[in-house]
Amino acid sequence: MLRTIRLLCAIVTTLGLAVATGGPAGATSDRRYPESISLPNGFRPEGIAIGSGPFAFLGSLANGSIYRADLRTGLGAIISEGPGTPSVGVKLDERGRLFVAGGTAGDARVIDTRTGRVLASYRLSTTPAFVNDVVLTRDAAWFTDSTNPVLYKLPLRGGGLPADVVRVPLTGDLVYGTGINANGIAATPDGRGLIIVQSNTGGLFRVDGAGVTSRIDLNGEALPQGDGLLLRGRTLYAVQNRINTVAVLRLNASGTEGRVVQRVTSPLFDVPTTVAAFGSRLYLPNARFTTPPTPDTTYNTVSIPRP
Repeated sequence: MLRTIRLLCAIVTTLGLAVATGGPAGATSDRRYPESISLPNGFRPEGIAIGSGPFAFLGSLANGSIYRADLRTGLGAIISEGPGTPSVGVKLDERGRLFVAGGTAGDARVIDTRTGRVLASYRLSTTPAFVNDVVLTRDAAWFTDSTNPVLYKLPLRGGGLPADVVRVPLTGDLVYGTGINANGIAATPDGRGLIIVQSNTGGLFRVDGAGVTSRIDLNGEALPQGDGLLLRGRTLYAVQNRINTVAVLRLNASGTEGRVVQRVTSPLFDVPTTVAAFGSRLYLPNARFTTPPTPDTTYNTVSIPRP
């Protein structure tokens, strides 16, 4: 009997150890992913997108290349060589297609993340522009332009990519001025409109399908240096790049009103530009805008617990 009791105790101890150390009973949920993921020297990251798998895709301001990083190991590689012009905001769809805003090139690209092949390219503007960020809705990809008061829409019907872009002028409360204007973009919680942050004023605006903008009531708050946006339910995460801060806002369903409920910073931040989520963490690329870029400048992406 004593031998049997000892045997049972040993089995229980072994099972408990397996769970505690992330063995087979908890290998996926308990594994600690790295807080910092190194990128190639001189890469100059700006946009980040994460799908259902544990991989992040980042675009380079230096030459437009796309880097894929494994969130589990921190390892990665260039999967698509850039055209020599910037890649700014990026978003990933369920088909593994990465939509890329082309910055000063005034264009957009769609890349197959499995092969790195460019599936489509679009000339969005023939005049000086800065195509900054992109969001995917149920039926379109929408791109902001920080120089010109216009949204660029790529209609997505049945999963197919369109032949041409639709230009939607911005009217209403959002007035362009000197500096970076429309920047990050997200959908409203009810999916019936869009949300844009204006970096130079810190204003947040709701946009309808016709491009009419209305200021979102933030109850006296503002988002100066506002950059990338991420919506989860009714929670909006807004990166304030040079302030090294993520503002956490609670929105109403229509996106006409919001409250800043928390502001988060971290010693890991070095001018983060945007944010993506995986599991219980947020991932932010450090653009290091206050550090002179050289081919040898180091860059990384960091992660923090999701507030």
